[in-house]
Amino acid sequence: MIGDRRTGIGSLRYLFENCAFDTDRRELRRKADVIAIAPKVFDLLNYLICNRERVVSKDDLIRTIWQGRIVSDAALTTRLNAARNAIGDSGDQQRLIKTLPRKGFRFVGTVQEAPGPATAAITAEPPGPAPALPDKPSLVVLPFTNLSPDPEQEYFVDGVTESLTTDLSRMDGIFVIGRNTAFTYKGKHVDLKQVGRDLDVRYLLGGSVQRDGSRMRINVQLIEAETGSQLWAERFDKPVAGLFDMQDEIGARLANQLGTELVTAEARRAAQAPHPDSMDLYFQGKASLNRGTAPINLTQARTFFEQALSLDAGNVEAQVGMAFVDTMRGTSMMSGDRIARLTVAETALAEILAHTPSHALAHCLFGIVQIFTKRAAQGIAECERALELDRNLATAYTWIGLGKCYLGRAEETEASIMEAFRLSPRDNRAFSWMNTAGVAKSYLAADEAAASWFSRSIEINRNVAPFVYFHLAAALAHLERIEEARASVQAALALEPDFTLSHFHASAPTDHPIALVQRARIADGMRKAGLPEA
Repeated sequence: MIGDRRTGIGSLRYLFENCAFDTDRRELRRKADVIAIAPKVFDLLNYLICNRERVVSKDDLIRTIWQGRIVSDAALTTRLNAARNAIGDSGDQQRLIKTLPRKGFRFVGTVQEAPGPATAAITAEPPGPAPALPDKPSLVVLPFTNLSPDPEQEYFVDGVTESLTTDLSRMDGIFVIGRNTAFTYKGKHVDLKQVGRDLDVRYLLGGSVQRDGSRMRINVQLIEAETGSQLWAERFDKPVAGLFDMQDEIGARLANQLGTELVTAEARRAAQAPHPDSMDLYFQGKASLNRGTAPINLTQARTFFEQALSLDAGNVEAQVGMAFVDTMRGTSMMSGDRIARLTVAETALAEILAHTPSHALAHCLFGIVQIFTKRAAQGIAECERALELDRNLATAYTWIGLGKCYLGRAEETEASIMEAFRLSPRDNRAFSWMNTAGVAKSYLAADEAAASWFSRSIEINRNVAPFVYFHLAAALAHLERIEEARASVQAALALEPDFTLSHFHASAPTDHPIALVQRARIADGMRKAGLPEA
C-alpha cells in the first residue's frame, strides 16, 4: 500500500482529465503547466480525491483539513471554488467536484493512480542518494520548530512550513525539495551539512515559531549547506489574530524577502566562479536589477543576460530578464525610443509565453507593456493572470494600480499599492511602489499626499529616476512651495537635461479623457516649477 487513501497521506500521483496531482511534490499540473494552488486548497482537493468513493460532508472537511476549527460556509465555498478553478472545473459545470445539497461533496472524475517519486515520507531516515536535481540552485525548507508550550500550535507551525515551501517553489530559477521529503526530518537533531549532502541541496531554510502572549514570533535562518554558515537571519513578530488564516500571509512575506537574499547569495557565488554557467550569469543579472532600474543597473543586467543566453539560448529566465530590461526602459518617459523598446519586449514576451505559458513574471511584464501602450484594461488582466500563477508577485499589484490611473480610476490605486506592501513590506522595489502611489495622488490633485510619497521614495533610494523629481516638483508647485519645486526641477534636469514639457505630453501612456485632464494639471505644475516648454 503506497498511502492511506482516507487521509491522503502517502506518495501518489492521481491522473484525471488533463491533470496530474502529485501528493509528494504537492504539485498540480494541467497539461505541461504547474498550477499555483494554496496549501489548504491542495489539502482539500487531496482529501476529496482520496475519498472519491463516497460523499464527503462539510464536517468531514472541517475535521480533517481544519482540525475542527470553526470555518464559515463562505470560506469553505471560496476554497471549493478555488479547487475547482485549479483543475479546470466550475461551480456551474461540476464535472469533477460535485456538490450534493444538504449532503456534502464528492470528486466524480475518473482517476488513475500512479506511484509518486520515491521519498522518505514513511521511513525513519532519508533515502540513499537523491535523484539528480535540475541545474539550478536548490533549497529545502526544514520543518520549523514549535517553541510554544501549547502542542496545539503544532498545526500552525507545520502550516507555516508548508506554505513557505509552496511559495518558494514558485520562485524563478530555484528548485525546492518536496514537503514530504523535508518532513522526514521533523523533530530530529540533524547535521545540516549532512542534510545538504543527502538531498543534494545548496541551501537549507530552518526556523522556529513561538507564541508569546498575544504575539507570534517567527525566527528564520538561511544556511549554506556546504559550509554550514548562516547567510541570513530574520525575526518576524505578528499579532495573533485569525491564527490559521495568517499562515499564508506569513509564508508570503518570508518568501518575498528570502527571494532577494537567495539571488544575492547566488550572485556572490557566481561572481567567484572561474567558469560561470548560464544560470550563474542569470543570477548576476538579477542581482543588478535588485539594485534598482537606474540606467547603469539596467545596462549591467542586460550584459549578464546576454552572456547567459550566449551559453544557453534556451535559458527562459535570462530571456525574461532581457524582456524585463527592455520593458523598464520603455516605461521611462525620458526615453525617446520607448515605443520601439516596448515593441521589442512585447515580441519577446509573446514568444516566451508561447512555450512557457505559466511564467508569472512574463505575464506581468506583458501586462506592463500593454499598460504603457494605451491598453491598460488588457494589461491589468495580464497582471491579474500573473497573480493567479504566483499569488506573491507583489509588484503586479503596483502595475495594476498604475493601470487604473490610466483608466481614470486613480482613486483605486492606493489600495493596490497597500496590497503589495502587505505581501512584501520590506521589498527592495518599495521605492518604485511609492512613486506609483505618488503619481495616483497627483492625478487626484492630492498634492500633499503626492509630495509625501515622492519624498519618501527619494529618501530610501537616492538613485530614483528623474521623473520622480519632476512629479514632486509639480506637486510642490501646486502647494505654492515654489522654491522647493524649482529645486526639484533642477535636480531632475541635472539627471535629464534635455527633458521638456513637450516630452512629458508625448510620453502620455493613456488616451482616457479623465486621465488626460489629470495629466494636464500635472504639466501645469511642472511649468510653474520652471520646466521649459520645449
